Amino acid sequence: MILQDNSPKQTGHSQYIKSGRYAMIDILRARRSIRKYEKRAIDKESREILTEALLRCPSSRGINPWMFIFVEDPDLLRLLAQSKEHGSDFLKDAALGIVVCGDETKSDVWVEDCSIASIVVQLAAQSLGLGSCWIQIRKRPHSKDKTAEEYIQELLGIPQHLKVESIISIGYPAESKKPLPQEKLEFEKIRYNKF
Repeated sequence: MILQDNSPKQTGHSQYIKSGRYAMIDILRARRSIRKYEKRAIDKESREILTEALLRCPSSRGINPWMFIFVEDPDLLRLLAQSKEHGSDFLKDAALGIVVCGDETKSDVWVEDCSIASIVVQLAAQSLGLGSCWIQIRKRPHSKDKTAEEYIQELLGIPQHLKVESIISIGYPAESKKPLPQEKLEFEKIRYNKF
């Protein structure tokens, strides 16, 4: 059942909430890393929802040390796709890349806060029928002389105190991946009450 939220706190776009206790688990089951995208732009309403999802992310002590750079320019996406030696090339075909940065002068746990935001926006994208993939930037090389973070800071004019955690590629999926079967889940990694 789909319900429309007509609450006065709406942000101008229609909000739909899937009712029932399995709504989030369905998103988690369906979400896979998507690296192939259709050649089409993300609509304004979906961009607004992704923006709101990021700005609603929890952070330690409510400091919100993150900054997000939405990149839709195809030339910039091609350059960002060269951020790392491996694992970022597919970004050139995405409709959107969200560069997730954290202000290390505001919080000592900016890495955790940016990680939370990175996965929340992926789950929001999945709920909109979009595919996504996390591109790790922090502690990754661009070349033997430069880190991926330094490359992106120079490319986008990001100040030194803003550290780059990740880029989230987003677009309409041009590939389909089945959910991981339940029997492949590593239940042995769950403990109760003690190790």
